[in-house]
Amino acid sequence: MKTERLMRSVFFIPAGRASLPACPPPHSLEVSRMFVWSKLSGAQWADAWEERFQGSQDLTAVITQVPGRKTIRVEAFCEKEKSALAIQKNFGGSVRKVKMQNWAAMAPEPPEPFKVRDKLVICGLRTATEIAKIAKQFPGREVIAVPAELAFGTGHHATTATVLRFLVDLAAKWKREGRNWTLCDLGCGTGILGMAGAKLGAAKVWGCDFDPQAVRVAKENIQRNHVPNCTFVKADVLKWQPRQQWDCVAANIFYDILTDAFPTIVSATKSGGVVIVSGILKTQAKDCLEAGRKAGVMFEKVITKGKWVSAFGYKP
Repeated sequence: MKTERLMRSVFFIPAGRASLPACPPPHSLEVSRMFVWSKLSGAQWADAWEERFQGSQDLTAVITQVPGRKTIRVEAFCEKEKSALAIQKNFGGSVRKVKMQNWAAMAPEPPEPFKVRDKLVICGLRTATEIAKIAKQFPGREVIAVPAELAFGTGHHATTATVLRFLVDLAAKWKREGRNWTLCDLGCGTGILGMAGAKLGAAKVWGCDFDPQAVRVAKENIQRNHVPNCTFVKADVLKWQPRQQWDCVAANIFYDILTDAFPTIVSATKSGGVVIVSGILKTQAKDCLEAGRKAGVMFEKVITKGKWVSAFGYKP
């Protein structure tokens, strides 16, 4: 069966396949054994898994979908057992050892930098030298370096990219008005939205994620990008009780969690403040956004990119 290659480290197989895909492990030409993590997941989360594994340096991910079924099989092929066990610790699933020979070498490359309006450039680089080089290539823009890790949010996905554009436009408006502002980033993932807010002028940024791996990555990215006014913590948005209010609350999270969390999101937003939501499939948007309206959000802009929907609104 033909496979469609979406990126160097993630492969998508659109129908069931019993044999292993013709995709190599990351670094070695000759591998006598490998460790495979696998997990069944809802088909609607295929894009989320795809971005989560994008550009990972020590694994090759395979997503297999069977027509007519509502589940996918997500697999990560790792050379080291500890890599597979680390994924299992964060996401459940199972790990098994397989014997392989003569897999071709493969070193995933970071995605190309991309620009957000005339303010930001997002790249997947790691070192200060590499980041400084990008800054020289894009003078006048704030650089945000987010290496691909096991956390959501490299900036290239339609949901993240749209929220970044919303933030750039909002920051420009509030700068013209001379307004100081704060940002709350719910479901922070890699921390990209919070860091963007800080670089765009937010005086204070606070974010959370229920995934401890994501929080660890976000904190590393704070150091990498020299953003001292960002704080990221582990918290479940469905159990979280905000102790303060923010001028802008952004939530790029799964639609079912978002739907249930709208009352909390609204309570965390100052009167006259902004609510930005994303991570919503087009087929889910009507019900999800209606839940937001019932909670008190007045949506001003609804943007559809492919099958994903993002929305920008205000709390009266």
